[in-house]
Amino acid sequence: MSVGVLDVGCFSAHLVIVERDLMRPLVSHKVRLRLDREINAEGAISRDGVESLCAAVLAACKKAGDTPFLPFATSSVRDSTNADAVMRKVHRRTGVELKVLSGKEEARLSYTAARHWFGWSAGPMVVLDVGGGTVELAAGSGAEPDRAVSLPLGARTLTRAGLTVQDMRAEVQERIAKAFPRDESARAVGCSKVFEQLARLAGARTGTYVPRQLWLKDLEKWIPRLAKLSVRERAALPGISRHRAQQSLAGAVVAEALMRVSGHEVVDISPWSTKEGLLLDLVERSRNRRESAA
Repeated sequence: MSVGVLDVGCFSAHLVIVERDLMRPLVSHKVRLRLDREINAEGAISRDGVESLCAAVLAACKKAGDTPFLPFATSSVRDSTNADAVMRKVHRRTGVELKVLSGKEEARLSYTAARHWFGWSAGPMVVLDVGGGTVELAAGSGAEPDRAVSLPLGARTLTRAGLTVQDMRAEVQERIAKAFPRDESARAVGCSKVFEQLARLAGARTGTYVPRQLWLKDLEKWIPRLAKLSVRERAALPGISRHRAQQSLAGAVVAEALMRVSGHEVVDISPWSTKEGLLLDLVERSRNRRESAA
């Protein structure tokens, strides 16, 4: 049986349908969103933003056909001040009821994805995930993390706060240090587009199967460079996409803080994150139902 998820984020709504193999999806359909432009000073999503959400969900429904999928919205919708009204409007217009995952659940799913990607041979892991609204951290040595936390310190959140690099760095490091114990013995894994793009910026090769790493020493060199560049100039750099260029500096500062506070000079990059973790959960549930039915 095939399973699917619709990942509604700040920059896109991504429908993925798989049977068993996540590396060979039956459907992978992405609709571009720019909710970052549609969130006002009070944190509410505008009418135009809601319209674009509805259009993206309807496009996903058309693409999915008769295959059911689990639709979930990340922090850009979840943490908006009018989140309930937005999700009611989407439901009325599309028939699809968006789900929201807690930050702690997102951290667990990122850990699940990274554990499957690197396997049991990776040993104890600390998984770092920098999103737009929040950052998630999870650590453990088994199939499930022993601890998982989420903090409102995402790249978009800090960019909108208008902090200097020094103030941003100080606040992020202090809050992470209070919330998550240091563990230098575990393998550090970076999940999310932020870590992928920073690794590319620092010279890592592209490709899903290519082992990639991000070193703290490279981040320390790039952060002052990014601070001096305009948004347009950042978008011309390798690895920095145009729609993420504005928040790329904050993303780099948060990534640096996560690595420094957790005690790691290098992180391994996982191409899988929350979406893949949720797909893995759904595949496992489907398998268990089939076995029970047999």
